Amino acid sequence: MKAILSKHIDPRCIYCKRSEPLNVKEMACVKRGVVDAYGRCRAFRYDPLKRVPPRPAKLGKDYTAEDLTI
Repeated sequence: MKAILSKHIDPRCIYCKRSEPLNVKEMACVKRGVVDAYGRCRAFRYDPLKRVPPRPAKLGKDYTAEDLTI
């Protein structure tokens, strides 16, 4: 798994400093105008604040307080 603040990520317009979201599938790019959110170009500049971390995994079963005591 790659770290959120890593600079080695796949370039996507959704993570670029030069783009702003228009809707779920499109971004407004300063360089190219309206583009696909998962598109890419050579002008990509990574913005770590636009990255949303994955949700944590749920536990497989329901535990009670008795299960968690030592």
